[in-house]
Amino acid sequence: MTRVSVTAHARLHFGFCNLSLAHERLYGSLGVGLERPSVTVAAAPDGEVRCGHPTVREYAARAVDLLGVDGADVTVEGAFPRHVGLGSGTQFALATLAAVARAHDRTVDVRERAPDLGRGGRSGIGVATFEDGGFVLDAGHPTARFTTDRPDVGAWSVPPVAARHRIPDGWRFLVVVPDAPAGPSGDDEDRSMRSAVEAAAPSPGDRLAGVILRRVLPAVTEGSAERFGAAVAEVGRLNGTWYADEQGGVYRPPAGELVAALDDDPAVYGAGQSSWGPAVYGVTDADRVDAARAAGRAALDAAGVDGRVVVVEGRNRGAERRND
Repeated sequence: MTRVSVTAHARLHFGFCNLSLAHERLYGSLGVGLERPSVTVAAAPDGEVRCGHPTVREYAARAVDLLGVDGADVTVEGAFPRHVGLGSGTQFALATLAAVARAHDRTVDVRERAPDLGRGGRSGIGVATFEDGGFVLDAGHPTARFTTDRPDVGAWSVPPVAARHRIPDGWRFLVVVPDAPAGPSGDDEDRSMRSAVEAAAPSPGDRLAGVILRRVLPAVTEGSAERFGAAVAEVGRLNGTWYADEQGGVYRPPAGELVAALDDDPAVYGAGQSSWGPAVYGVTDADRVDAARAAGRAALDAAGVDGRVVVVEGRNRGAERRND
């Protein structure tokens, strides 16, 4: 019996290009793949769906249905917390689909099937980094497709990749995850996003277009961690003006205190909130790893919260598949 495991890696989500219905394209997101943390899902053929992890069992059942196979014995061999802003939901879903497919010697296009698992409806970063890693800018969706009601699962397509660049080898990403309530998900996230979009002013999107074109893309192309950090931090601040009513400020507490502390530290070139948080990132480089890690711990102390601090490399490869 073939048993296959798939390891998929976290990502940072810096923000969207536009949330205003006044512009032609909606969403369009920026992010990077990370080497860690990661999730690992293993699967073997079976006559029915067997899985002790409730969320992954749902993905496994859907994968079995999509692939037209009898079943799968699925186990979770590695995980990181859900709903903290690092993209575990999409990585779990796609890793499960890929593992079940490979265990049954089937080929599957995860980008095509992600909507059937409820993933990739707004941001395409998680799907794109699962495929190939790197820095990704996706193209978003035509604004005319926006509806106030949530589309049926599978009724959308994953936003196409507009730009992908290799993350320079010398760059590092500080990730601080405070012990704080998880970010919104499911129906709560949908309500918050709809509310933000319906109220979004067009001016931040105009400013973001300039920041992305004239600052973010040149910085990653030229390999400047310092300029890149400052630029994606500005992306996050502008996004926060759209979300302020939904999350209690430009950043969701306690992310704002952490970002402020990191912004004052010379080891961090730019800081922001990943997705809905509470995870906060900082851009740094290989020469400042120890100082950046210390800055992350000091930021937690200043905010009066406990949490986890890691400094990781960007990932320029997609998910790993292997036969056990």
